[in-house]
Amino acid sequence: MFLKVLTAIVVSAVSTTVSSTERSVVSSENVEWGYLNPLRGDKSPAAADLWGDRTKDVPTGMLVKFNKGFSSPPHIHNISYRGIVIEGLMHNDDPTAENMWLPTASYWTQPAGQNHITAANGESNMIYLEIDSGPYLVKPSKQKFDNGEYPVNLHSSNLVWLTQDQTSMLMGRNLAMSLLWKSSSQDTEQGYLLKLTDDSNVQITSNASEFRAVVIKGKIDYVSAEPKDTEHLLPGSYFGSSGMSTHKITGLGDAIVYIRTNALFQATSGFEPE
Repeated sequence: MFLKVLTAIVVSAVSTTVSSTERSVVSSENVEWGYLNPLRGDKSPAAADLWGDRTKDVPTGMLVKFNKGFSSPPHIHNISYRGIVIEGLMHNDDPTAENMWLPTASYWTQPAGQNHITAANGESNMIYLEIDSGPYLVKPSKQKFDNGEYPVNLHSSNLVWLTQDQTSMLMGRNLAMSLLWKSSSQDTEQGYLLKLTDDSNVQITSNASEFRAVVIKGKIDYVSAEPKDTEHLLPGSYFGSSGMSTHKITGLGDAIVYIRTNALFQATSGFEPE
């Protein structure tokens, strides 16, 4: 079942017990690009998996690039997906809808089976696209069907940001968080945007079996635990973990990070960088 959108919620930090820890970091500068729709060849947007595998029946997070002026023919997908704009201006809607250009940090959902187009209008356009099952396929409009879901188009100016006064998941005045979606089933998966301001040093503590983060806006320095090293991560870069983990990041100016997790986390600003 796909996951419904929520724009704000007051939450308290909780965790589940996970015995082992696994970490990964992927720079957007080192991903391997292919075609989102191989059947269209170079007419297709470019795509690169950050985690998972879009060709298999597994959850996956990927980057997708579009050329300026790109507009797809009407089509459907076999599965539902979420999209977050990293760079440029994007439009995703019914083929007859007027263009509503979504800038960086905007969010949309595309239900399986619904006829739609996708268009791009920035000089450079890149999104983070996420699916809960696969494979990710493009099919003709004549195969459209109604899976009972409704699409969402959330402009970044309409995001609802929470501070440490509204949620115990944050500690620090230079942090804010927006809840984009939460599972509509019995599982605990949810997706957030975490905003860092003023060159924040932030420590994120997680005990989730699934913690995945993607840089949406700005640049961050990521401090690896073992070996101790600092990696410079541009928009579209990824870091994640499974089990008890601490992620130390520094926003270089203002930055926004998308977080997908199946347990709540704690973000604290003000640690001393090593």
